[in-house]
Amino acid sequence: MRKNFIRTALVAAFAALALSPALAQQGVTDSEIVVGDILPLSGPPALLGAAHNLGVKLAIAETNAKGGINGRKLRLVSEDDGYVVSRTIQGVRKLATVDKVFALTSLSGTAQGLAAMPLVKEIGIPTMATISVFEELYKPVSKNVFAIGGNHATAAETLVSRMADRFPGKKWALISQDDDYGELVRQGFDAAKKAKKLNVVSTQIYKKGQVDFSAEVMRVKQAGAEILFAGGVIAENAAMTKELERLGHKIPVAVTYVGRVPALLKMMGTSGENVYSVDFVALEDTPRGKALFEKARKYLSEDEVKKLNRYTFSGYAGAMTMFEAFRGCGKALTWDCTNNQLASMKNFDTGVTSPVSFSAAGHFSEPALIFVKSDPAAGIFRPIE
Repeated sequence: MRKNFIRTALVAAFAALALSPALAQQGVTDSEIVVGDILPLSGPPALLGAAHNLGVKLAIAETNAKGGINGRKLRLVSEDDGYVVSRTIQGVRKLATVDKVFALTSLSGTAQGLAAMPLVKEIGIPTMATISVFEELYKPVSKNVFAIGGNHATAAETLVSRMADRFPGKKWALISQDDDYGELVRQGFDAAKKAKKLNVVSTQIYKKGQVDFSAEVMRVKQAGAEILFAGGVIAENAAMTKELERLGHKIPVAVTYVGRVPALLKMMGTSGENVYSVDFVALEDTPRGKALFEKARKYLSEDEVKKLNRYTFSGYAGAMTMFEAFRGCGKALTWDCTNNQLASMKNFDTGVTSPVSFSAAGHFSEPALIFVKSDPAAGIFRPIE
């Protein structure tokens, strides 16, 4: 009860602060705009968070090299939440009230973002979410929160539907995680199951952090499944495909864009020869993907370039969208102006996604999804029809 009281008091205090004109213009001087992001920059999830952070850094470096925004240069303050919910909340509070950043360009993962949303909304700081997209970010609409990307449920439904068309009449299996992300995967899978009248012979839920999938994959084989939706992140999906290979049951495998990174294919090895996904950012081996890597080699260090993956693209897209809103405010940069600029944005070209648009009634922009297949030899995914 005491914890709830303290949390309520803190939220009320932040709500009061949000009414202050000074707070609404914090992080802005005549020469500088300070932005912040909260991401997992340590531990296994850093494979995703660090790459996303580099996308924001790249967007800042490119923008500053072109003179900044209306005479102001951008500066980034990053917080590492280690993919721990309590640290996400603490990090958001620090960025907004201690570092006094003007806006947030990132909001960590699904469970972390969900936990931080009440605080973000109460403070009122302009926030862009791209690393993980869930419905609570944009329903109901909050004046200061915007999201770009593939809703996990929608992406899962699209992926299953595309694979059902490619492999008609097959028996399906699903292995998913016991958390919010896993629930969204199951929602999308079930929607496609109903629409496509899929024959699902095995559904299993595993505990987050699990490393041994021998029992689950054995059940998939015994059920006679001919396609598996591996609803893990990276290591879990690799463990599933390797177990399928060990059992001599190499079947097509679907994975969400969460794990569409070179590291996944490296971990899978020969077991990753028939893996499918969808994504909303440009693929690495396409003109837009190559263009981003050229910019990265210009503005980032050699070691940083080695860490790039699809999350760099999403970080870059979100940051560039936020900066375009800043640009539209001219010298009079405030939270209200930024939020209004974002809410009226139409067909903004991020360079790495299909055009981004928002409206007063819709703060979620869902770029077109691309259907892709693994190419383990090249260590990338390629688009397919």
